[in-house]
Amino acid sequence: MSTETLLRGLPLAVLTISLIAVPILLLEPQGLPRMRALEKELSGVQNENAELKRDVAKLRVEVKDLRENPKAVERIARDQLGLVRKSEVVFQFDRK
Repeated sequence: MSTETLLRGLPLAVLTISLIAVPILLLEPQGLPRMRALEKELSGVQNENAELKRDVAKLRVEVKDLRENPKAVERIARDQLGLVRKSEVVFQFDRK
């Protein structure tokens, strides 16, 4: 075989191998299906990150409010801890 024949046949051989190998590589479990699964997972993680960013923003606002606003501290002390002022009278009623 001469080098001229080899050079003519090389592109045809590469094309033939590509036509066989590319579909096999795309359809195997590590190919296109894996890529789609990873894209779906990425989308889920991005949505979760966006939700967490919103939560962090809300918490930052709450922390700022607690640092700067004494009424916010009082509200939390009343609502979450059940505290009252010394001058207040508390009435408790039975629930039936």
